[in-house]
Formats: sequence, C-alpha cells, structure tokens
Amino acid sequence: MFETVEMAHVIAAGSRSDLDAALRVCADLGVVHIQEHTAETEGVSIGSPNPNADEITSLLVRTRAAIAALNSANKKGPMSQKEVQKALGNDFENDVDSILKIIDDSRESEAEVGRLEEKVELLSMIAPLNMPLDLLTGIESIEVYIADCAKANKAKTVFADLMDAIELQVAGRVVAVACEPGRAAEVQIALGELGSKPIQIPTGKGSTEEVLKEAKNRISELTSTIESNNKASLDWGEKHGRLLLAVNEHLEREEEILTGHVKCAVTPHAYAFEAWVPLEDADATISALKNVSSHVSIRKYVESHGHGHDDEDHHEEKPPVEFKNPAAAKPFESLTELVGRPAYSTIDPTFMMMITFPIFYGIILGDAGYGLVLFILAMTLRLKIGHTPFGAIAATILTWMAVWTMIFGILYAEAFGFIIDEWGPVAGFYHWTHDAFHLPAFFADTFNLGHTYIPFHRVDGALVDYVLLSIYLGATHLAIGFSIGFINVFRAHGFVAAFFEKGSWLLLLFGGFGHLFRYVTDTRYELFSLTGWSISVILGIICLIIGLAVFEKLGWVGGFIMGPIETFSLLANTLSYLRIMAVGVAGVKIAELGNDLGYHTMVTTASPLVMAGAFVLWVSIHIFAILLGILSPSIHAARLHFVEWMSKFHDGSGVAFSPLGGRPLHVEGHI
Repeated sequence: MFETVEMAHVIAAGSRSDLDAALRVCADLGVVHIQEHTAETEGVSIGSPNPNADEITSLLVRTRAAIAALNSANKKGPMSQKEVQKALGNDFENDVDSILKIIDDSRESEAEVGRLEEKVELLSMIAPLNMPLDLLTGIESIEVYIADCAKANKAKTVFADLMDAIELQVAGRVVAVACEPGRAAEVQIALGELGSKPIQIPTGKGSTEEVLKEAKNRISELTSTIESNNKASLDWGEKHGRLLLAVNEHLEREEEILTGHVKCAVTPHAYAFEAWVPLEDADATISALKNVSSHVSIRKYVESHGHGHDDEDHHEEKPPVEFKNPAAAKPFESLTELVGRPAYSTIDPTFMMMITFPIFYGIILGDAGYGLVLFILAMTLRLKIGHTPFGAIAATILTWMAVWTMIFGILYAEAFGFIIDEWGPVAGFYHWTHDAFHLPAFFADTFNLGHTYIPFHRVDGALVDYVLLSIYLGATHLAIGFSIGFINVFRAHGFVAAFFEKGSWLLLLFGGFGHLFRYVTDTRYELFSLTGWSISVILGIICLIIGLAVFEKLGWVGGFIMGPIETFSLLANTLSYLRIMAVGVAGVKIAELGNDLGYHTMVTTASPLVMAGAFVLWVSIHIFAILLGILSPSIHAARLHFVEWMSKFHDGSGVAFSPLGGRPLHVEGHI
C-alpha cells in the first residue's frame, strides 16, 4: 500500500539471430522493462530496428490519424485477439485509407468554403457598384482602387480636384476609383481622408452578380459534400471506433517489439540487454527467456544502506517504479505523479493522498448542496467519458471530493449557503447530534475547542475553533510528512542521517507547537521559559544546523546561517494551513451574499419583476460560488499537499515502469 513493487535486475544474452524472438518473449510476459543501452564500445554497438518496423509504423500513423479525427471511443471493453487478427487480415488498411481520404476531402472542402465565404463577403460589398470584375482587374494601364470608406458621402467633395483625371463611383460605403498610374498617390491620399479600408478585388470574369451567384452555388455544393462526408465518417467511426483503438494498441505493441533492438547491445553475432522485472515475476521471466537466450541472470535489487550522502553507490542506476496500490487508490496515482513518481524504495504517498486530499477539499467547501451538485457532475462525467482512462480517473476523484463535501456540509449544517439545523425535516436530527456528539471536556478544554458540536457552525460561533482546527490539522499533516521523510532517509542512509535531516524537524515541530500553544493558552507560561517544549526547540535547531552542515553539505557557516532561518519557515508552513479556514469562510460568505441579495429579496417582494430579477441574481451568484468552489478548494488542497506536505519527504525522481509491449487496454491479453 505504501510501498512500490520490488524489482529484480535481469541480464540476458544470446545469438543475435534470436533477438527478435527474445524481444517477443519479453513482450508476451508483459513485465519486462528493458533498460536502454547507450554506451558503445569497440565491437559492441546499439541495435537497429527490424526492417519490418517501417510498414507497421506507416499503418500506425494512419490509424492514429483516424482515431484523432473520429474521436474514437471504446465503450464495450476489450476486443478478442481473434477479432483484431481477423480485421488486420481482411482489408483493414484499405478501410483506414478510405476513411482518411473522406476526412481529408472534408477538410479541403471546408477550407475552400472558408475562402469562398470571404469572396462572397467582398463581392457583396462591391456588387452595388454594378461593374464587371474583369474591368476592375484586367486593365494593366489603369489603377483601380476600391475601399470601404467611413466618409463615403464626402467622396465627390474630396475628389473634386481630380474629377477630370479619374473615374469615381460610390455605392453606400464603397468607393471605387480608376486612374492612370501617375495619379495613384493622389488618389490614395484622398481615400485616406475618407477613412478608407481597402477592399481586395476578387478574381473572376463577368458581372459581380454572376460571380457572386457562382460562388454561392459552389458553397452550397461543397456544404452538401461536407455534410455527406461527415455523416459517413461519423457512421464509420461509431461502427469501427472500438476496432481502431484495438488495432492501434496491437500496432503500438508490434512497433515497440520491432524497434526494441535500439535498447539492446549487439555484436555481429550476439545480443545482450539489461532489464527490470517485478521480483514476483522473476522465476517466470527466467523460464521464458532461457528458451531464446544462452545466458540469463536475475538478482533482487538491494539498495545499500550507507550513513551519508556520499556513498559510492549512491548514484547507481535505480529500478523503475511500479505503483502497488489497491484499486480504490489507483486514480489518485495521477495526483502523485503531478509531483513526480516516487523514487524507488521510498514511501508512496498515494494511499494517504486518497484519504487526505478529498477530506481537505471537503473541509474547505463543506456545503451539502454544492457537494450534491459535484456528485451529479461526477456521475455525468462517468456516464459521458468514464470509458476513457482520463474520464474514469477524473470521475472517481471528483466523486470522493463530492462525498466528503456532503459529509462536512452535514457536519456544518450548510446547504447552498443556508444554515439548515433549524429546518423542520432535519431539526430533530441536529438537536440529537448536538447532545450526543461532542469532544470530551478534558480534550476540549486542553485544546481550547469549546464549540465542537454537531452542527459545527464554522462561521457563526465556532470560527475560533475552525481556526484552531486548521492549525492542528496542519501540524499533524506536517508531522506525518516529516515522519515519512525520516523513514525514507533511514532506508537510504541510516538512522544518524535520518535523525539529523528529518528528526530535527520533528523536534522543532512538536517543541515549537507545544511551546507556542502553552504560551497562548496559559497566562502563567512565559515565552522564554526553559521547559521541555523549549528544550525540544533548542535541540531541534542544533540538530538542524548539524544536518545542514554535515549531511546537506552546506558547511558549518552555512548551517549556522540557514538553520535559524529554516526554523521560521516551519512556522510559515504551519500557518499556511490557515487557508483551510480562510477559503472556507470566504466561500460561505459568497453563498450567504447570494441568499441575502437574491433569495430573501425574492420571497419578500410583491413585485413579479423584482422577484424575477432576484431569482436570476440568486442563481447567478450560486453558479459563481459553485464554479469557485470547484476551483479554489482544489487549488488550495493541492498546494497544501504538493508544496507544504510532500516537500518534506517526496523525491519525485522515479522512472515509470514501462514493460515492453505495454499493457492491454483494448485487446484481451497480448496477441
């Protein structure tokens, strides 16, 4: 759950004539991540792709083009291997080429329609001039200018001095001027005075009306063709979209196998490659590769446990990383990877992210009505695009966020900005929860939480508690982060390094939090008193200085300078969790504003017009609040996890485990 898959290192070698077979065996296993060979030495080079790869690549490019153009989807699940093989043997390539031609024809027609529409627009502007197009464009000894003029009604006045040397025609805002080339400059100046915008004269023969009619007819013909082609494409895509995706997956696998040579070291007579496989698949991998290799060796990867950052093997090649999470946590792996896949042998935070991220979101938004809207949106996403990997992930994460928003909305007694604990249908429930559920007196008194009842009115009455809970949550979250960091450093470099690098922060966090809490809550407690809490802070600073100087290689001067400075950053990290309270309260106030300006006005007015306006205002504000509620809590929950929390332990340098041939999604197993 918190660990990634253990890996074993594979070395395989054999006759070069068996390389294709060895790569296919690796692809069939579906668990072999071949490590790219980059170093060339005398007699040993990097392999070249199989010549048959070009044909596969060509068809793959066309298949991908069809998928992109048709927005292909697979809503029925994987296809059988026999179906894919049958399609490839039946004329699939010609079918793809045919549909691509239809798609290309539509695109060309659309482009031509665009050009013709521009031409129609220009022709419509100059049509009132009632002049043949060949007269406007076909006389070399005459310069013709046509322009859209804001002051066209003043054209005769402006051109008065040139009337003997030009031909002038005005129709509405359009001004046409013909002159000899020698008078062109004067004409252009005069057109400038009219506020002219030049009109490009379209090409064509005959009257403007005839050319205009011809262009419109052509647009009509092309539009009909486009509609026909689009319908044919849509019908073909709906019928064959699933097959396209399945064939594409098969071709991608074949291409990867045939080009896998470039990851291997070869000589004229032999091949060798290094790879990684999950430890649990080591025996099966040995058995399969022995049939096509003369040498196969597999050993479990064991990271050395040194006591510092300068171990000789610290920079050795690490295995790729494969997540090992339960199905429920799988969608949240995408959130972890936004910061980078965890380095091998470090703790994977995905499972904790599955719990804390939507909870933080729910604490911030905390409105049962908005949560219901989010839940409906999540179900809509699942219905519309849930068949795609992205759609499934987005719908699942949003569902978790919606559920926790509704849960905290119930705890807060908030729905669409209304406080609902006195509403008839639920009033009895909240009277019961208020009496039945609350913190024990000792705990509440110790932590100054006097209003932690259900309902928890985070704005009215329990605001101080909301502030304190945000800080308590932040301190706990950071403590977990530092603890994970301690474990990661302990695994890599031993206890001493872990203590000074991460243990120092834990001493600072617990000591500083306890010290400040006592100072704020106990009037008899002195800020500079020597207590267990303050001693913990002092020890933490000393250990932090040592950690920075020795283990982070800053030197003693750097350690003494940066240690105290870094100490204050911990306070900033903790206080950053106040955004939970701040953003939550802001959201509540926006919703309340909508209810005050909209709903209450609507139910108290007698004017139908005012009622309608108030209703529109009410709905508009809540739509804004919902949109803001989706965006803002997401951003702040993400910041608290990615910046404040994961920075305490997460090393995102892990390389994704990518087995040769990929993993089946649209095809049942491998072909």
